[in-house]
Amino acid sequence: MRLCLLFALALLGGCAGPLPAHDPQMAWVDLYTTAGKTLMAERLDGKSVNDGRYFQVTPGHHDLVVRFQYEIPSGGGMGMNSEPAELTCRVKVTYDDFAAGQRYRLELRPQLRSALALLTDARGTLVAKTDFQGAVSCGPF
Repeated sequence: MRLCLLFALALLGGCAGPLPAHDPQMAWVDLYTTAGKTLMAERLDGKSVNDGRYFQVTPGHHDLVVRFQYEIPSGGGMGMNSEPAELTCRVKVTYDDFAAGQRYRLELRPQLRSALALLTDARGTLVAKTDFQGAVSCGPF
């Protein structure tokens, strides 16, 4: 039992550790959503990422995939109160012009049992967003 507890604490410690230094030859993508929701980096150009808290990418074209989870009403019907259900969305955002040394923000918002992703540059200018045609897949994953 103690071994399991130590292992769990070690895993949590890795998640809570400081972010690595930003490589000036790369672009950095911060992930943002509102409280009570979960957003994690999942894939970069088809490959799993090592740390789900951010993306650090080379300049140019990249496909970013994130996992976004939030609660939705479970719809108990007949006026019955029921616990909310959790919806998981895998969202792909593509951007062609990541620039070295620049910081970006990928924000996810819930949208009627789906998700909206907005990628902005350091000035707050929208540079990419989900198009909802194959870019968002939601369900009880």
